[in-house]
Amino acid sequence: MRQRNEGQALGAQPDKERPNRAAQIVGQDAESGGPACMPTAAVGLGVPLWLLVLVTLSGTMAMHIFVPALPVAGTALHAPAASMQQTITWYVIGLAAGQLVYGPVSDAWGRRPALLLGLGLYLSASVVALCAPSLPWLLGARLVQALGGAAGITLGRAIVRDIAPPDRVTKDLALLNLLTLVGPGLAPIVGSYLAEHLGWRSIYLFLVCMGAAMVLCTWRMLPETNLQRRSMALGSIARDYRSLLGTPRFAGFMLGGACSTTALYPYLATAPYIVHEQLGYPIAMVGWFAAITIVGASLGTMVTRRLGGRYTAERFLFVGGLIGLSMAALLLAVQLAGLLNGPALAAITLVMTFGAGLASPAALARALTSVPWLTGAAAGLYGFGQMAMGALGTKLVGYGQDPAVACAVAQIGILSLALCSYRFAAAHPVRQAPGR
Repeated sequence: MRQRNEGQALGAQPDKERPNRAAQIVGQDAESGGPACMPTAAVGLGVPLWLLVLVTLSGTMAMHIFVPALPVAGTALHAPAASMQQTITWYVIGLAAGQLVYGPVSDAWGRRPALLLGLGLYLSASVVALCAPSLPWLLGARLVQALGGAAGITLGRAIVRDIAPPDRVTKDLALLNLLTLVGPGLAPIVGSYLAEHLGWRSIYLFLVCMGAAMVLCTWRMLPETNLQRRSMALGSIARDYRSLLGTPRFAGFMLGGACSTTALYPYLATAPYIVHEQLGYPIAMVGWFAAITIVGASLGTMVTRRLGGRYTAERFLFVGGLIGLSMAALLLAVQLAGLLNGPALAAITLVMTFGAGLASPAALARALTSVPWLTGAAAGLYGFGQMAMGALGTKLVGYGQDPAVACAVAQIGILSLALCSYRFAAAHPVRQAPGR
């Protein structure tokens, strides 16, 4: 009880006492350097979990929330549909590129200043997008907005890795993953409502308010959690990434995790055509079919978090991957047999994303602990891999004539690669720090 009260008192200390507070968060005594008796509740005491969730989901939520408003915004800006699609393309590029930068920067500067920098960019770009007079202005704002949003995705995970004891990393990342799945899933529904009732610019007003809240809360409530700073130079960043990619265990878990996480991207890209054009449902139902992915992934992540201390992460990886692969094959078989309908599509999607929810947090935890002294860079490279694989999966479905078949084939390929990557990574040990 005394520890809890001390933790709460630390939360009210002024900024000059942040180093001692952060030292307690990561389980080290600031004076002696020995282990502190802080338990695994460090996330709840030192860093509000809701704040980590907010900054993590903001990056991907801003990508999905604008999709339903593309036609309306295109009409207002006198831009054709193909040009409006570039607002999504440039956002994905910004997310991928940004995650390569924030990891090494936070390893050198600290998580807190790097996150504040990214959130500042996110807020500023959201204001520009709100007032954008033409498509070029909107495209530029979206790119910068994504570069800022990438900070939350990368550093939210790195902070959890900083403050969680080794036996809690998988479970705490699973909880963060579970809560942040809600944002991208509900974003199209929220975007549709705002665009229909208040106009497309109200979406960016919503994002401006979210960005302002994140900057304020991060400034006031987030301590520094990275106590092992490293010098930063362009050469060292390149060496860090080469070191990570040259580590078979990290590379395998990164590729496998990216595949498991983004196997639902082909479905999200084809859902409007399958649900509306093929199955004949109203366009308003597309958002709800997309929301099924939240339910499945959330259930899977809950199971991983609940059983994370009882079974090895590898078990969740292989079981989750096999579930997803079997559902992709079932989708292909049902479609080729002409039996696909709404309930079948919903059930297959639910079970497939359940498998993704099982595997994704376990893959992330294994990847971030593969090279422990490069956690920030590892988180950034992992996020880059997710965005790159998501873009590839979305691109692949464009080559098929039948959207359901194209979706299933792309998912089969992606999930097969995930399973092979997990097997490869699991065969290699954790890398030891230089000098050991």
